[in-house]
Amino acid sequence: MARLDRYMLSQLLVVFGFFSLVLVAVYWVNSAVRLFDRLISDGQSAAIFLEFTALSLPTIIANVLPISAFVATVFVLSRLARESELVVMQAAGGSPWRLVRPVLGFSLVVAAFLAVVVHVLEPASRAQLAERNAQIAQNIGARLLTEGSFLHPGDGITLFIREITAEGELRDVFLSDNREGRGRTDYTARTALLLPAADGPKLVMLDGLAQGMGGDGRRLSVTGFDEITYDLAPLIGGGGRDRRLRELSTPTLLRAAPGTLAEIGASRAEALQEGYDRLAHPLLAVVTAVIGGAALLLGGFSRTGHWRQILGAIAVMAIIQMLNNFGAGLALRDAAYAPLAFLPVALGALTAAGMLWWASRPKRGLGWRGAPARAAGEVPA
Repeated sequence: MARLDRYMLSQLLVVFGFFSLVLVAVYWVNSAVRLFDRLISDGQSAAIFLEFTALSLPTIIANVLPISAFVATVFVLSRLARESELVVMQAAGGSPWRLVRPVLGFSLVVAAFLAVVVHVLEPASRAQLAERNAQIAQNIGARLLTEGSFLHPGDGITLFIREITAEGELRDVFLSDNREGRGRTDYTARTALLLPAADGPKLVMLDGLAQGMGGDGRRLSVTGFDEITYDLAPLIGGGGRDRRLRELSTPTLLRAAPGTLAEIGASRAEALQEGYDRLAHPLLAVVTAVIGGAALLLGGFSRTGHWRQILGAIAVMAIIQMLNNFGAGLALRDAAYAPLAFLPVALGALTAAGMLWWASRPKRGLGWRGAPARAAGEVPA
């Protein structure tokens, strides 16, 4: 590797690491606040909170790395231009195509790391996160089993337990179900047991009464029971379709087997869109970094900075993101549009190539990027 490539690549990697840490920390704190409120209010420990935040990091990293690559490229090249190092490189005969080579190498390193994240780490972390959510949902003691307090685990639901024995038996249980459209039913039981099940925990109440009030509020029915089972699964919720879909590996998504789709409750279009998006996502890191580098090579030396080129690069990135969202919307409706995930990558590559071609055009009396042309053998000041 040439000395110039090593020099620029080392600076790009250092700045990229710094910005990645900062952006990941910002995103992580934002998501951790919401997660902390949900877990701690449900009575979970700090260890569970740390585990869940750690499992959310691959998703945050996958979203942040393309942005960090773009910011690092713009920052490094802007600093090189401000300190006249870029001018010296151009005056020594470095064309825009030559100067963007270390940026391309840097972006490929980022893309390789990003590919590992989106194809391996993120699906595995989502699967583990869903499994831990299911385990916590099954073990709802911290949320529902509290002595001597009226709890409201869901809209229209009130639960009271007078005593919980060391054997796990619930004594003197009161449960009121007043959810909308169902009428009101009050259950009272001398004892109850909380039992796990494949489809969610069940509350088995023994020796009690069920008092139901009709929807008109005028008719009361009282039923004695020796044993009745109440399903608690609707109160504790569960994972959604998107989470289960994103747990699958990329080859499984691209195959989109009917049996697998039926199991996760997703369509073929959703599976292919997710699979192609994973394939295209690492390439976006390459495109964003090269566009940032090409934009900084467009203008000549300026003491006022390169804010116009930076704003232009940001505008191009915004257009690419809009195209990405548009293609994803079409792909979710029709599986035939799934390859549109590569459209932003192709457009970004063409845009970067156009910028480099324009920057390398010879100008009358000027060298690369407007640096003054010098006679052969003349040393730049």
